[in-house]
Amino acid sequence: MAAFENIIFAEVVGTIFYTFFGLFLMLACWWLIEAVTPFSLRRELEEDQNMAIAIVMGAMFLALAIIIAAVIRT
Repeated sequence: MAAFENIIFAEVVGTIFYTFFGLFLMLACWWLIEAVTPFSLRRELEEDQNMAIAIVMGAMFLALAIIIAAVIRT
């Protein structure tokens, strides 16, 4: 129990809040990208199994996650 003595309740609440805030921003980016593209990303990924779009979207979400984490951290 000695490891948990220094944990402050506000830090736990802040961590949970920023986790959901980051997830919300990622979801908002998905909706924005889905609205801007002239084709359905979901159909391209699920039905057509377009690996090129999957790789680009994965890299983009990784970059967005890094940016969101940097913004939340400061």
